[in-house]
Amino acid sequence: MREALLYEKKTDQSVKCHVCPHYCEIKEGQRGVCGVRENRMGTLFALNFGMTVAVGIDPIEKKPLYHYLPGTKVYSLATVGCNLRCSWCQNHAISQSPKPHKIIQGEYIAPEEHVRRALETGCPAIAYTYTEPIIFLEYALEIMKAARAEGLRNIWVSAGFATVETWNLVIPWLDAINLDFKGPGDEVYEKYCGAHAEPVIKGMRHLHESGIHLEITTLIVPSVNDSEAQLEALVSCMVKELGKEVPWHISRFFPAWKMMDGEVTPYKTLVLAKEIGERHGLKHIHLGNVW
Repeated sequence: MREALLYEKKTDQSVKCHVCPHYCEIKEGQRGVCGVRENRMGTLFALNFGMTVAVGIDPIEKKPLYHYLPGTKVYSLATVGCNLRCSWCQNHAISQSPKPHKIIQGEYIAPEEHVRRALETGCPAIAYTYTEPIIFLEYALEIMKAARAEGLRNIWVSAGFATVETWNLVIPWLDAINLDFKGPGDEVYEKYCGAHAEPVIKGMRHLHESGIHLEITTLIVPSVNDSEAQLEALVSCMVKELGKEVPWHISRFFPAWKMMDGEVTPYKTLVLAKEIGERHGLKHIHLGNVW
């Protein structure tokens, strides 16, 4: 447990968190939407600090990053919690497990120990992934700083629902990110994820302008964001904000969590999305979850 970053104290012992655009106002003894930030007597604590719930050595292409350190493996880690609740989350067992007031799962691993393990396994980078690094910000930052000191790169895999304040803390230590972009409107974000599109768009623009290597992933979910009009709007927004060189990963949906009865994304839908991207001039388009 560690005192949280980016919050303000109120006169009634409540606090307001500034890590993500939910801006949770948290009363004493309560937690924010993410399930891991708790107000204890007027001080906000990150309960997940150090509590590693997943560690792995993955191909960097699994993140997916196809245009950054290709062919390498990255040391990957996560804590529990997430500030979204995407209905198709494949990692819901850990991303949603602490909500609303459940035990914080994981094993304490010091930031320096993660760096030592990454170096020992010969990985050139550490990836903050599996859940949402935005909500283990305090832990991630300490690891990132220690990693940079040892010559390691730092990679985030994120839904991007963060405030500019958070990005400004992260960017000096961040080398690359794969950002999940579900579309430019709120119809998908509000109904299926409990979030909004505009902060994600603002964040990816800020990352791009800051010179961070950025790749975008879109999970195409049948009857959610797979219409031609939705795909046109999504690609148009990406090109407007990021230009035509940004790599776009079009990922196939498979039933998960609250959408176990959903349809697997037809291959022809992925091809349609690819054709739309090509029409808009995107230079690097990759199909994911396809054999």
